Amino acid sequence: MELLITLLKVLIIPMLVINLIPLLIWMERKVSAYIQDRRGPNRAAILGVRLGGLIHNIADVIKLFTKEDIVPAGANKFYFILAPAILMFVSFVAVAVIPFADTITLNDGNIFSFQLADLNVGLLYILAISSLSVYSILLAGWSSNNKYAFLGGLRASSQMISYEITMGLAVVAILMLAGSASLNDIVRDQGPLPWHWNIFRQPLAFFLFLAASYAETNRTPFDLPEGESEIVAGYHVEYSSMKFALFFMGEYAAMVIASAVTASLFLGGWQVPFFSTEALRVLAPDFLPPVAFAALVQATVFLAKILFFCFLFVWVRWTLPRFRYDQLMRFGWQFMLPLALFNILVTGVWLLIVP
Repeated sequence: MELLITLLKVLIIPMLVINLIPLLIWMERKVSAYIQDRRGPNRAAILGVRLGGLIHNIADVIKLFTKEDIVPAGANKFYFILAPAILMFVSFVAVAVIPFADTITLNDGNIFSFQLADLNVGLLYILAISSLSVYSILLAGWSSNNKYAFLGGLRASSQMISYEITMGLAVVAILMLAGSASLNDIVRDQGPLPWHWNIFRQPLAFFLFLAASYAETNRTPFDLPEGESEIVAGYHVEYSSMKFALFFMGEYAAMVIASAVTASLFLGGWQVPFFSTEALRVLAPDFLPPVAFAALVQATVFLAKILFFCFLFVWVRWTLPRFRYDQLMRFGWQFMLPLALFNILVTGVWLLIVP
């Protein structure tokens, strides 16, 4: 039975991320359209049904599956094919430690957690796994045998390594408050009251982590590795068909993971505002078991928080201009890194003074 439950988790949780990708692509198109005072894609239809532009995603899938798959003559074929697969693998492996609801105790006394692996170092696991994505971009840039792709890979490696340092230091303050690196413990430490959430207890860490997340996912204003106006799409310039689609999907999957981690660390995760797990179980209707009702509400609220941060990703992309590369590196090393160290110092002093 335990093996069956684990297999179901392995299937359901990654499928949730995959199913969010078309929604985010639709959101990207619609939000950018309304920011630019236009309607966005709304013409593709099946039997007259348009679904507000969602049918365009189906057209995209058909197009990407049927396009010619080209491998450049001078490319290293093995690494050229491996690079996009690594990016998708990293995105799906990182979701394993994210809790979607509070743990429940079954009738037989076993504890059921709504995550694939409840690691006591879950946060460190995510930081370690997400850092592997740089290998995908480096391999893509190098193996393409294209100078623009190679420049994109170099930009990505220096950018991601630089901002990973700030991201890691930003979460140190969270670890100091929660006393644990487990994401479930960090979520429980915040509690159901919104003013106890880390976005209010650690506002500086929140903004540092959010900015570093944009840099790690190569989103505007940190999209220098792609830089269409400078290096012609950068590291994936030579990719086509489904290999390009894997890079495209990998970016949105990384957005989902980054949004889920940000929501867990700073916005209470699965915590429902003003309602503890026990209170939700009391409010359960007669036709649903209390534990199932509480888990369903918590998972729904957590999903709403994820979509909010995904919307923020899109909003920022279509609002802010791209940095110059020297500005990007200066911002990371001379502005964000000192602020992250300062935040750790202030948090340490606060913990010493306030019992």
